[in-house]
Amino acid sequence: MQHTNRLIHESSPYLLQHAHNPVNWYPWGEEALQLAKEKNLPILVSIGYSSCHWCHVMEKESFESADIAAIMNAYFVNIKVDREERPDLDHIYMDAVQTLTGSGGWPLNVFLTPDTKPFFGGTYFPPERAHNRMSWKEVLLAVHKAFTEQRDAVEQQAQQLTQHIKAANDFGLSTESVSAETNETIQAIEANILQTADTKWGGFGRAPKFPQTMVIRTLLRIYYHTHSEKALKQALLSIDKMVQGGIYDQIAGGFARYSTDTEWLVPHFEKMLYDNALLVELLAEAYQITHKSIYRQAMVNTIEWMEENLMDAKGGFYSAWDADSEGVEGKYYVWKKAEIEALLGEDAPIFCQFYGVTQSGNWEYGHNILWIKEPLEVFAEKNNLSVELLAQILEKGKQKLLAARSKRVKPGLDNKILPGWNALMIQALAKAYAATGIEAFKNRAIETMQVLENKFKHEQQWLHQPNTQRQALPAFLDDMAFVIQAYIALQEITGDASYLNKAELLSEQVMQDYSDEENLFFYFTSKLQQNVLVRKKELYDGATPSGNAVMAANLLYLASILDKPEWARRSRKMTASLMKPIVNYPTSFGYWALVVLQQSFPIKEVVFTGEEAQNFITPFLKNYIPDKIFQVSQNFKEGFPLLEGKDFNCKSTFYVCENYSCQKPEINFGNFFSQFQLNH
Repeated sequence: MQHTNRLIHESSPYLLQHAHNPVNWYPWGEEALQLAKEKNLPILVSIGYSSCHWCHVMEKESFESADIAAIMNAYFVNIKVDREERPDLDHIYMDAVQTLTGSGGWPLNVFLTPDTKPFFGGTYFPPERAHNRMSWKEVLLAVHKAFTEQRDAVEQQAQQLTQHIKAANDFGLSTESVSAETNETIQAIEANILQTADTKWGGFGRAPKFPQTMVIRTLLRIYYHTHSEKALKQALLSIDKMVQGGIYDQIAGGFARYSTDTEWLVPHFEKMLYDNALLVELLAEAYQITHKSIYRQAMVNTIEWMEENLMDAKGGFYSAWDADSEGVEGKYYVWKKAEIEALLGEDAPIFCQFYGVTQSGNWEYGHNILWIKEPLEVFAEKNNLSVELLAQILEKGKQKLLAARSKRVKPGLDNKILPGWNALMIQALAKAYAATGIEAFKNRAIETMQVLENKFKHEQQWLHQPNTQRQALPAFLDDMAFVIQAYIALQEITGDASYLNKAELLSEQVMQDYSDEENLFFYFTSKLQQNVLVRKKELYDGATPSGNAVMAANLLYLASILDKPEWARRSRKMTASLMKPIVNYPTSFGYWALVVLQQSFPIKEVVFTGEEAQNFITPFLKNYIPDKIFQVSQNFKEGFPLLEGKDFNCKSTFYVCENYSCQKPEINFGNFFSQFQLNH
């Protein structure tokens, strides 16, 4: 068969990485799907992403081999998919592989019938048989043999798997309402989170350890509402250990995707936009509660790292930095002790001791990953140094190492701009502005939203992928839910009600195009989207929050501020249907647990009016007050019930309401705020 790798015309960096393989790769689309039907060939769908280490390994070992490519080209229609470009396909076929093998991951290699139903698959396959894994060549030949000689069995397996994936949409649903025993529910959620907590190193469960930001935020929220010291202690321990660990880039800021060990020392070095956005949001909340400078510093440095390394000229954010540079994982980040000594001179001994740098190294081949074994103040005291002097030595050393590191070959950049991940970044910037009052964060959040509207909004339709060589792709539920959430956050930090109007419009669109048949949950794909085997409902949190959970939170917020009680009812019904799994498995339903807390306590409606009302946004937002609704306006605006009957002919007046019933207004901010805290 003639060599026709179609990926050269793609824009995804991951697909372009495969554009020169001898495999006849196609992107997912009509041409490939039609060809499979015409030639009656099975489809091989291989899914990965640009910063995936094992995806690179399998490419080098198998997809660059002319012998293996010849088998793939003869017996299959081969489709390469970037999971970030097509999370809808990734969700469907990951489900299939997890059902078949009990586990999943990337690279994801799945075989489909010509009508796109999955019948066999797995993750990484080696080029030679090893570790009880068939070689890739053996897999290809076995699948070809089964497809040609046992076609009925293959079709039956495909049918059963497809039915299973469809049935998985109704996972664990019940009709329990949020318990009248609110305290019991919250205590159970807290106990079930703490049961899996690592009380020495922070985080949850064993290695590999992921940041689990939503679970930690749930503990902070529980602390706010119940004053549980246990919840606060585990949350802050987790944040401290991550910020001190190798998962955090001690020199420039920014977090790697996960740690391969329990101590957060050795990361999987890729840096993702969504992780860093979610961690900035978490750090902002931790800083609001504790005012610990280490959280502020990590938050500011991480945003600066993202602006410098993941931002395009217009203010949109790219997706990821690779784990590898020059083909070696982590090479960009690690140090030999001798290198540091040569760069830092007399400051090297203190610097190396503080960051755990040794001659033999704490990673491969005598290299060191910088990490902090004990806090600055403790180390300073032990070594008879003033905190100021130690901080100075470390800062000077970091700047020198940063300058030296900048001469190294940088990890590969995935320069896709995704609407959902950028919306998470806007939310993070808004939270960081609220916590610190740094104007630049607010301005960046506003600019990035403008970028999203210009790039992804086509007439009234939001897209996940604007018009490329192939057709434009409608936005997924996550994109829509995260953009609505970002609009709400922008309204709070700016007092600009037009963001609420946009959030309302978008929510109506989500309900129209994504609702399931019961008008309860939302499908991941819009009803306008073609070419998917199954419309899935994603309810678990993955690496990012569940779009359904974020929609439940959005609807509850907007119901109050726009007076739409039916939206609040839907939000409560969504949560009630999942109550059992949320309470029993809160580490898989962290964002849902946040929604349960939002629904379990009276929501404070806070309104500032008058010509100087804007001036009080920053001092109010710098406090940790979750589950509130906040609106600021200089004049009355139609359609916002919280603004009705308020005084606008004033410098500033402050109101606290609950269920549209307001306490006596206050004209002095100090009095208002002390009264507000008292009421909490």
